[in-house]
Amino acid sequence: MSDEIKKQIDESWKDAVSKEKESPKIKSDDAPMKVNFGLFITGLMMEAVIALGDMENPVTHKKEQNLQHAKILIDTLEMLKEKTKNNLSKDEDEAMSSILYDLRMRFVAKAKEPDKPKS
Repeated sequence: MSDEIKKQIDESWKDAVSKEKESPKIKSDDAPMKVNFGLFITGLMMEAVIALGDMENPVTHKKEQNLQHAKILIDTLEMLKEKTKNNLSKDEDEAMSSILYDLRMRFVAKAKEPDKPKS
């Protein structure tokens, strides 16, 4: 291979690398959301609300009740509260307590409902 061809290949590679560095890989609008404790427990809460049948399942587009799954999620949040005791900020602790209270009340209400006949 001649020196001229090697130089052209080398230069085109350098141009491609510099263009790649200049163009952002992820647009600011597409940047992934920063995960934090509040977002994590909110996700678990939303999953529990769906399992309680209070919100439409985003996959099936139906309200489906699964009290066993809801109880597991509520117990998971309770376990997280115990394991993170004295390690949460005041806001995080209040959010966790509020979420647990709300989910427990919803669960008790659903558990007391008479079984609906299946059609």
